[in-house]
Formats: sequence, C-alpha cells, structure tokens
Amino acid sequence: MNFKERCISLLDEGRMFEDSGHRTRFKELLDCYGDYPFFSGGLCKCMYLSAWDEVHFAVMLEVLTEMALGKERDTREMRMQGEILAGECAGGEYYVFRLSNAFLDGKEFLLEEDARMEPEYEYIIRRALQAGALIERALCQAGSP
Repeated sequence: MNFKERCISLLDEGRMFEDSGHRTRFKELLDCYGDYPFFSGGLCKCMYLSAWDEVHFAVMLEVLTEMALGKERDTREMRMQGEILAGECAGGEYYVFRLSNAFLDGKEFLLEEDARMEPEYEYIIRRALQAGALIERALCQAGSP
C-alpha cells in the first residue's frame, strides 16, 4: 500500500473525517498534489485541515495550483504567507494558521493556557492534531515522501 492509500485508510479507521465532503476534499488534494516536489508530511496535515470546509479548501486549492504552476520545490512561500495571515487574524483563525505553520515547520504545536478561541476552533485544532499523528504513522509505514 502506498502512502496515499495508507494515509486515507488510517484516517478512515480513526474516523477523522467530519463528513463525506471533508474526506472527498482531502482525497482530491492528496491525489492532485501528493506527487509534487513540494509535497511533505506537513503539507499533508495542512491539506487535512484545509479540507474541513469549502472556503478553506478553495484557498488551499488556489495556493497549491499556483505552487504547481510556479514549479515550487518546497513550501517556504506558503509558510511565509501563513505567517502574514496569522498576523491579520484573531481568535480561532489565528491559531489555525499557527497550527498550519507548525505542521509546515515539522514542529510540535501547543496552545497557550490563556488561548482564547471559539469552541469550534478548539475542536478543529484537536482533530487536526489527532489526524496529524495518523498522517505521521502513514509516513513511517510507507516511507516518507
């Protein structure tokens, strides 16, 4: 089983998709961009996070399309844009961008004790961290992309 298949399988087994749309959006991103040179485990985790809803999916799709057309080899530019966007946001959106950047940096993400955000964002972040652990497991089992 290749990484993409293993990743989807582990996320399915872990019941990490909120609904069929979440799964379909994630799978579409993975199928379309999983073989590009800029693809990484961190980007895969961001794909899961962005597939949560149509709005964030559309943003991710646009960014990845531009990266593919520009023949990017890494996610440095994406990371810098995430930093800028985090600075422009507050509440839950701020922490989602921080989480995305932690994923891209390959670093652990911890919420500050005094972090204030809407409960739905707390839920999304908790689920994305759980999914991230499963994506890491898929990477280990299939050999890191």
